Amino acid sequence: MEQQQKPVHSVLFDSSEPYYGSPENLQFYNTSYGDPSITYSAQANPYYPTTHYPTYHNGSTGGFWSAFGTGGFDEEPPLLEELGINFGHIKSKSLAVLNPLKTVDKNIMDDTDLAGPLLFCLIFGISLLLTGKVHFGYIYGVALLGWVSIYVILNLMSESGVDGYRIASVLGYCLLPLVLLSCVGVVLPLSGPIGLISSTLAISWCTYSSSTMFVTVLQMSEQRILVAYPVGLLYVCFALMSIF
Repeated sequence: MEQQQKPVHSVLFDSSEPYYGSPENLQFYNTSYGDPSITYSAQANPYYPTTHYPTYHNGSTGGFWSAFGTGGFDEEPPLLEELGINFGHIKSKSLAVLNPLKTVDKNIMDDTDLAGPLLFCLIFGISLLLTGKVHFGYIYGVALLGWVSIYVILNLMSESGVDGYRIASVLGYCLLPLVLLSCVGVVLPLSGPIGLISSTLAISWCTYSSSTMFVTVLQMSEQRILVAYPVGLLYVCFALMSIF
């Protein structure tokens, strides 16, 4: 008796194994876990196991463009926030510097934000460049030397100590009055008594704001003059760049 020939697919493939058939037999199904908005599609391949690729309803497939947005990913922070650039923090700290009479929050140095100081140094250098002074190297050189000096002084004077990131953040944000002075110098000349008076006010403003933050956070109210003296010398160097 002639044996009945079995179908090809039943001979080659067991029913318990996945079937790699033609594209007409592909099925789409929703997972029972994870994001219900994600649909997985099985791709048929006669040589390799079945591969599942997530497809989002908004068209995002987790590729190149997903790095510049947050579409399709739950609770994904913005790209600028992942890079440490938070415009809300920059605004709040800048307003704290511009209003030195306001009471300083003790937690103002908890956020080690360096995006604002780098931005202010860049604006300071560009404003000096517009007046014919190429001082980018001097700006970052003086800033580095001053940061190391203030770091050593404050850690020797305070009991709790402070890390270098917070010191750099405070010194950079408190440079804002001198940055504004350099921007004014693009329009109006700062030579003569006008420049001397305005630079003196800007130095005092920067010194008062930075020393207030350091003294409040490190609880060194009795040593404020000792803190303000080296900080003031640092801002004098930046003021000399603006005038001369």
